[in-house]
Amino acid sequence: MRHAKSSFKDPELKDGKRPLSKRGERNAAQMGELLQEREIYPQVILASPAVRVCQTAETVTRVTGYIGEIRYMDDLFMAEADEILDALHELPDEVESVMIIGHNPGLESLIPMFTKKIVALPTAGIAYLSLPINHWKDLKRKTKGDLIELWRPKDLEPD
Repeated sequence: MRHAKSSFKDPELKDGKRPLSKRGERNAAQMGELLQEREIYPQVILASPAVRVCQTAETVTRVTGYIGEIRYMDDLFMAEADEILDALHELPDEVESVMIIGHNPGLESLIPMFTKKIVALPTAGIAYLSLPINHWKDLKRKTKGDLIELWRPKDLEPD
């Protein structure tokens, strides 16, 4: 999941300190509702420590009722695909499902890396992938996975 839309109201704030905008708060809640409706609950959430990511994670977990672990990792702040891959390699094998909440372009570049499909991952977008691995250490750039679904906030808005 890419973090929801952040606010640019205070130009003095450093990038990692920007909070969610009103739209971002609304979109994060919508995406949480979508996950709850589909009964998609990761065993662990890996997240950047940026304020907008923390607020996205807090909103999604509040809406879904998620009570699992959220690991805020400094290495995920503005991480590229290989840095995200490194974080996944550290997961214990008993973790079968993980949600990453972070930033583009790193998250968006993971999708074609594993699926060969190029898609845009807008703010608050969620790409649901399935990867054919038994051990997180086996996950490689060339691992061929499937893009099960791509959800974007604009797809959830009434016509």
